[in-house]
Amino acid sequence: MPVLVVIGGQWGDEGKGRMVDLLARSASVVARYSAGNNAGHTVVTDRGIFRLHLVPAGIFYADKVCLIGNGVVIDPSILLEEIESLESNGVSTKNLFVSSRAQVIMPYHVLIDRLDEELRGPAAIGTTMRGVGPAFADKVSRVGIRMADLIRPEVFRARLSLILPYKNAFLTKLYGGEALDFNEVYETYSDYGRRLAPFVRDTMALVHEALDRGQTVVLEGAQGSLLDLDAGTYEYVTSSVPSSTAAGAGIGMGIGPTAITKVVGVYKAYNTRVGNGPMPTELVDEKGEVLPEAIQIRDRGKELGFGEYGATTGRPRRCGWFDAVAARYTARLNGLTGALITRLDVLDSFKSLKICTGYHIDGRPVEGFPASTWELARCEPIYEEVPGWEKDTSGVRLFDDLPAAAQAYVRRLESLIGCPVAIVSVGPERDQAIIVKPVL
Repeated sequence: MPVLVVIGGQWGDEGKGRMVDLLARSASVVARYSAGNNAGHTVVTDRGIFRLHLVPAGIFYADKVCLIGNGVVIDPSILLEEIESLESNGVSTKNLFVSSRAQVIMPYHVLIDRLDEELRGPAAIGTTMRGVGPAFADKVSRVGIRMADLIRPEVFRARLSLILPYKNAFLTKLYGGEALDFNEVYETYSDYGRRLAPFVRDTMALVHEALDRGQTVVLEGAQGSLLDLDAGTYEYVTSSVPSSTAAGAGIGMGIGPTAITKVVGVYKAYNTRVGNGPMPTELVDEKGEVLPEAIQIRDRGKELGFGEYGATTGRPRRCGWFDAVAARYTARLNGLTGALITRLDVLDSFKSLKICTGYHIDGRPVEGFPASTWELARCEPIYEEVPGWEKDTSGVRLFDDLPAAAQAYVRRLESLIGCPVAIVSVGPERDQAIIVKPVL
């Protein structure tokens, strides 16, 4: 009964959805365990391109059970839109279930998210403004509303009557905003609860039943390890509780750590980041202007159908060379048993490539991956230059058929990350994947 955790090894946007969709073929249950609709997974199927924000990427297989775990915060309107969009495109959601313990994003969360970013001014984090951070803050502060509350009108009314005056005081007195009307919020969200009630289950029990039957479970991470609240580039991180690392997977799904048998990390063949915060290998000059190599990566990605723009926000991603210091750090942090490299084909047109193998500050080497974002912002990458292959890899399906320079690049990443590469993707389509060694 293997339990496989799939995590992001960088700052998110690594192509986890594409890999989960691939791995779901060999699983019975696919479950999302963290974050909210601030994360997005793009999946290409025979029915077209889908952008998922809450629903697990296993949804495109009718025989898979898809679970949204207790570690996820849910905007009911977004989830309903996603369900309706899937159904209208011929994708069944009859096997989709949502944890009764999952927290609900309320309208005041979205307002507070935006107003707080405005209040921070130059110190703004660069959130997606979807209300995810404030919802997790309420979870920790024990003033959250859970799905179990939302689907019971009398319980929801009681909870909202206690919480909304408190939140309205925040909105009006701290931020100078408008108060929310109780009846309007209650009626709107009660309707959401009524429509979502058929999907709400004890997902902990469902996943344990699957494990008792000896079935394979894939736990789908959202966001990236470098956005983790504890281990990431704090304060430019996600507010997700539990952790967005593999350590949070069991908590976010309600299973013990000893049930997890494998952990794989997804890494792009280069680096990207959306939002604020330091990124040592970002391809910009001293004035912050984007360098031609970054534009080449972004444009090549767009040409190939990826588009280096956030699936949730639409914001252009900051692009840079592969950062092996950060990659090795997240590999150790998550105890990876394998690495999955995505978007190798985006680099097909480069004559030469660079890999960051270390940092220095004022000429002095830096040990490990700094905890301080102030220090990380001062880090200058130490690069190793390697030859490119200048050949199309999108049609390659066997590792040995890749150009020699592409093979060498992957093997070099493997040695620097510190764990074996299991899959290399060379395009967004389901069959554009090179299986180097089995994952499940």
